[in-house]
Amino acid sequence: MSTIVEPRADADINYPESDGQPVAENTLQFQWITMIEGGLEALFVNDPNVFVAGDLLWYPVEGDPTISAAPDAMVVFGRPKGFRGSYLQWRENNIAPQVVFEVISPGNRPQELLHKNHFYQQYGVEEYYAYNPHNGELSGWHRVEGGWEVIPRLAGWTSPRLGVRFEFENGELAIYRPDGRRFTTFAETTRQLQVAEDEAKDAKERARRLAAQLRALGVEPELEP
Repeated sequence: MSTIVEPRADADINYPESDGQPVAENTLQFQWITMIEGGLEALFVNDPNVFVAGDLLWYPVEGDPTISAAPDAMVVFGRPKGFRGSYLQWRENNIAPQVVFEVISPGNRPQELLHKNHFYQQYGVEEYYAYNPHNGELSGWHRVEGGWEVIPRLAGWTSPRLGVRFEFENGELAIYRPDGRRFTTFAETTRQLQVAEDEAKDAKERARRLAAQLRALGVEPELEP
C-alpha cells in the first residue's frame, strides 16, 4: 500500500515544486522518459520501500533551494512510495536517489550535461545513465571505491542496483528486466495484452470445436476444471 509523505513547512524557505522547464522537448524524448520511468515503476511495483519518480525536483541540501536537479527518472531504495511535490532529501532519512536516468534531447548543451554529471557525482548518486534516442548513444557512470567512473561498455551491462540489463537492438536501446521482459511503452504493452487475449480466445474456440467433433464421434471430452 502507498503512503503519503506529509509535507512540513520550513520557515521562510521556499522549495519550488517546478523548475519551469518542460518535461520533454519532443515526442521521441517524452516517449523514452515515460517508458523508462514506467518500466521502473512496474519493476518495483510490489516493493513498498522503493520510490520511483520522473521529472521530480530533488533538493539535496536543507536550507539552500538553489541546489536542485530534476532527473527524468530516479529510483530511491529505502523510501516509501507515495505522493511528493518534490524530494527534500533531509526529510527522507537523508537518502539520495541511488539511480538516475536522463534522456538527452538536441537542445541539451554540453555544459548542461556536464553540470548534471557533476551534480549526481557530488550528491551521492550511485548509477547515472544518459541516453540519446536521436543517435542511439548511451553513457553511464557508477560509484566505485575509487570514485566516480565511466562504465566502459554498456552493451550487456547489468545495473548493480536495478538488476536490469542494457542491450542495443536495431540501433536503439533495449532495457530488460531480471525476468527477461523488455521495457515497453504503454502502447506496446497494450498491444501485447491484446495479442495475448486474442490468442487465448482462439485457443478457447479451437478447444470448443475439438470438443464438438469428439462428441459427434461419440466421445465425451475430458474438460479441464
